[in-house]
This record gives sequence, C-alpha cells and structure tokens, in this order.
Amino acid sequence: MDDRISIRAHYERFPATVKGAFVLRAADGDPHQVRIESARLVELAGAGSRSIDLQPATLDVAPNLDLFVPFEFPVTELGAGWYGLACDVLVDGVPTEVPTGDPFAVAWPRASVRRGTIAVGKAVGGKSAKVRIEQVECGGDSIRVVYAAPTRISLRLRADGIAVAQIAEAYDEAAGRGRVTAYPVLKAHERLEIDVLGSAGPLEVRLP
Repeated sequence: MDDRISIRAHYERFPATVKGAFVLRAADGDPHQVRIESARLVELAGAGSRSIDLQPATLDVAPNLDLFVPFEFPVTELGAGWYGLACDVLVDGVPTEVPTGDPFAVAWPRASVRRGTIAVGKAVGGKSAKVRIEQVECGGDSIRVVYAAPTRISLRLRADGIAVAQIAEAYDEAAGRGRVTAYPVLKAHERLEIDVLGSAGPLEVRLP
C-alpha cells in the first residue's frame, strides 16, 4: 500500500475482454513521479496471478489532475473466480505495490452453483459479544452472510470443511449490521460452516 498516490481501475466488461484505464492522482497533496512497471490480475482465492500486457510508463502525477493509462486484456482463458488488478510501481523511485479497486468475477457455470436465500436467525459468539447470523444469500457468483452485532466481526467460512475465500466485507455501525461476501457455494456442497472469531464452535447451515 502507498498513501502518496491513488490508482483506480475503471473498466468495462465485454464477452471476451475487459477494457479500461488506470486513473492516477496524487493522494497526499504533493506531486510525484510515478513509473508503472507492470500490472497483473490476482485471483482472490490464491490460484495465482497473470500479467497484463501493459507498456511501462513514467508519469508526473499531480494532486488535482487525473492521468489515464489504458489497458485491455482477454478473459476467455480465465477460470471461474474473482480477480483483482494490481500495479507494481515506482513512486519517486521507491518500489511499491498498489491495489486498484474493486475486483470482478468470471462467472461459474450456472448449473454448478447453489442459489437461494437461507433465513438463519441464530446467535453465536462468546458471552461478551453476541452475534446473530441473520441470513445467507447464495448467488451465481458469490454468497453473502448477513449478521447483526454491536461491532464489526471476523468470520471464517467453510463449505463441507473446505475454506471459502472471502471477497469483501461491510459494516453499518448505525444499524449494527454487517455483511461478508465470499466465493459461491457449489451444487456439490451440502453445508456451510460459519465460524465467528472467539466463538466456541462454528454454526452449521444446510445449503438450499
């Protein structure tokens, strides 16, 4: 991470490709020289990464001016999963890695994933901080575990004992509700285990 610059990826999905641009801006109020050395796709479940064909570029990045570096890459050879974009850059000559925003999904075959919403409504956790798992929403490219708790919590998910990679999490402090988004569960899976950090054991949910 580097708080001196902001690099965001703006892109559009097409059937065979992703087209877009990295948008650079100085984030700390000072100008910087930024050299983009390389960019790559990172599979969020740990299946590795692959480089994007991007010519290295050296840019003078100002606080109040967006600079665009276009990119395009094919998605037809990517396996089903969630992918993030990352850049290896030099900021004023110092190497750093910069994540570039929200990930995108390459879809699973429709017939391979479970769909539906499971109303759970069960409390888990220790004596001092109860967590109520409200529901599990199973979709084509992710699952969402919705919970109620006095503060943000950490969850670990397993499907039939196999760890499920997480994509994102959010917490609404005013409402006291949070959401964890993770990889989808497959038709081959029969149960989801939700483990709240500090609890005595996981909560098991039968899948639809």
